[in-house]
Amino acid sequence: MPFTASQIAEQLHGEVLGDGSVELTGLASADGAKPGDLTFAEKETYFAAAEESQATAILVPGGFASSKKVLIRVPNPRVAVARLLPVFFPPDQHAPGVHASATIAPSAQIDPTAHIGPNCVIGPRVRVGARSVLMGGNHLGRDCQIGDDTCLFPNVVIYARCQVGHRVSIHAGTVIGSDGYGYVFDEGRHRKVLQVGNVIIHDDVEIGANSAIDRGALGSTVIGQGAKIDNLVHIAHNVSIGRHCLVMGQVGFAGSTRLGDYCVIASQSGIAGHLKLGHQVTVGAKSGVMRDIPDKGTVLGIPAAPDKQAKRQMIAVQQLPELIRRTRELEKQVAELKARVGS
Repeated sequence: MPFTASQIAEQLHGEVLGDGSVELTGLASADGAKPGDLTFAEKETYFAAAEESQATAILVPGGFASSKKVLIRVPNPRVAVARLLPVFFPPDQHAPGVHASATIAPSAQIDPTAHIGPNCVIGPRVRVGARSVLMGGNHLGRDCQIGDDTCLFPNVVIYARCQVGHRVSIHAGTVIGSDGYGYVFDEGRHRKVLQVGNVIIHDDVEIGANSAIDRGALGSTVIGQGAKIDNLVHIAHNVSIGRHCLVMGQVGFAGSTRLGDYCVIASQSGIAGHLKLGHQVTVGAKSGVMRDIPDKGTVLGIPAAPDKQAKRQMIAVQQLPELIRRTRELEKQVAELKARVGS
């Protein structure tokens, strides 16, 4: 469906510079844009490329002008793109109803507006909210609760008694509520400690593909409102993730660690157990966090240290080869001096 530049500007609370009646039929990067497309530019270099592209209009911040293209001026082009993508690329619609191959316990409560896809298994006393979607191959254990407008992509598994809030997206292959890793050494063997808690996922969370969030040993593993978790993330039992945290791919959290709100954990980091990370903490990529981190702390490295300290250590390590060379040269000079004195 085409939109005029003026309609797009009105939706974004922006301003049109040029012909507001031109029709825009798509959204694309500058190098792939074609006539009718809207593109975006945040910097001068990107703007130059956008002006030379085939795009009809460009989303820009303040300070740009063009004699070649219609401009739509907005406070933040990247945010504007995020808001426009669902307009030009609306998500797939799933008709209400239950597929004939689904297996649903008689005591389960499925909202009439929900979509239950092929080969889903829904256990006793499960509740699925309005307009929620189970795409297919999903297994929901007994007493699970799924809120409204939530989407489970294919082969998502949710173990018994877990709770998923409203407007949550969980991507393919992810497992919610699997057993935490709990054992005690008893009579020469590792005895399993039953994991009898659950997982609570609050509203507006997104979880990537093939992640695993373990159930609490006794209480709950908690994912806070608005958290965004990437693919291949492991969150162990009784971890608590605060509101609006960002967790990148291949991160692992050991048990009972607690994160405050608005934390950022970069890829391939490992967080030890029973730690407390404050609000607005940042952990750099491939870091090993072994200690608590205060509010607004930024750490890097293995073991993770405050960023300024870690950077000094990295620089020092880079200087080691030259330091070793100079030390050997000094040792050689000292040896030669001793030899002359001794003679």
